[in-house]
Amino acid sequence: MKPGIHPKFHDVEARCACGNTFKTRSTKPELHLEICSSCHPFFTGRQKLIDTEGRVERFTKRFGAQSTEATKARVTAAKTARAAKVVKAPAPKKVAKKAAKPATA
Repeated sequence: MKPGIHPKFHDVEARCACGNTFKTRSTKPELHLEICSSCHPFFTGRQKLIDTEGRVERFTKRFGAQSTEATKARVTAAKTARAAKVVKAPAPKKVAKKAAKPATA
C-alpha cells in the first residue's frame, strides 16, 4: 500500500437506534445506525407489516382470501359459460347486396 493516500482506520463503537452497541472498525470516527441485526425483521424473525391507510384490509375485502383451486374453478366456469353462449347464439346471416348497374348515357 502506498503511504499517505489511505484514510485512517478507527476502532469504533457502532450505536443503533434500538440501543444496541457493538465494536467494529471504520474510516469514520463514529457510527450511528438506524437498524441493526438485533432489530431487523429478517434476523429477528418478526415481520413488521406497516399498513398505510388500510390498504391490506381494502385488498382483502375486494378480492378476499383466494386459493389457486378456487381461481382455477372460476376460470373453468367462465370458459364453459362462454362456450355455451357461443353454441346457443346463431351466426348472423350475410345478406348479399346486388351491385348497382352503372347508368349508361
